[in-house]
Amino acid sequence: MRMSAGPLALFPRQVGHELTKLFARPRTHIGFGMFLLFEILILSLLQLPKPKASYQRMLEANGYLFEHYFSGLTLAVVIVTSAAFLLGALFLALVSGDIVAKEVEDGTMRMILNRPVPRAQLLVVKWLSCVVYTFALLFFIGGTSLAVGLIFQGWGGLFVYSPLAGVFAIYEGGEGLARMGLAVFWLALVSCVISSIGFFFSCLPVKPAAASIVTLAIIFADFVMSNLPQFADHQVWFLSYHMRTWVLVFEPLIPWAGILESLLWLGAVNATCLFLGILIFSQRDFKS
Repeated sequence: MRMSAGPLALFPRQVGHELTKLFARPRTHIGFGMFLLFEILILSLLQLPKPKASYQRMLEANGYLFEHYFSGLTLAVVIVTSAAFLLGALFLALVSGDIVAKEVEDGTMRMILNRPVPRAQLLVVKWLSCVVYTFALLFFIGGTSLAVGLIFQGWGGLFVYSPLAGVFAIYEGGEGLARMGLAVFWLALVSCVISSIGFFFSCLPVKPAAASIVTLAIIFADFVMSNLPQFADHQVWFLSYHMRTWVLVFEPLIPWAGILESLLWLGAVNATCLFLGILIFSQRDFKS
């Protein structure tokens, strides 16, 4: 007689089903389409005389050839550094704020909980789906930014300038491409904290829109306060400070100690959001 698989044995299949359900929702794809339009728009604007002249002055003032370093690689990094955090936060909050609260609102959560699956395991599956979506969105942004940049400007060296992170770096094409790939991976890694916060609020007895809005409010308030000079001595207490360490992989000598410290700090926030989300959701009554 064939024995039924236990809950843990079904875990990979549950993750697959949850991802299928997640990517079947139309709103999941909004971020991909909007970013593609944004990339084309910003790259078109960067072809105007004044933006190009600004980059030319900056490069030539430091002794670098403008024609070589104003390339598709450079423009791709400009897009990622200028838009991935703020616009990415919007769509990550939208999806993660929906992940639990939407099913509760639609009434499908009661049917799901009738199955012999622990609530904690169900929520871990949903949180992992948010993490996968985070990586999918950020890799899409990095890949399409590079593709569109190469179409607009062609191959060449990489010039990175990020005043907030204090980065000014120059690389040749091959090393620049490797640095960009590492940067996009690290950006996806640190951006998981946005999805974790959205997931936490989605586990509360609130509407999906409220979960997304509160998540965005926290992220944007954190970003604004972290850039105020009055809080310069307290940077380590802000999420934005630790999230922007992904740009540091463009430094000639990557400060791995500081980057890993920030990653551990963000990892603690992720774990706390997951734990508290499971704890609160497990106390909720869906029978009455």
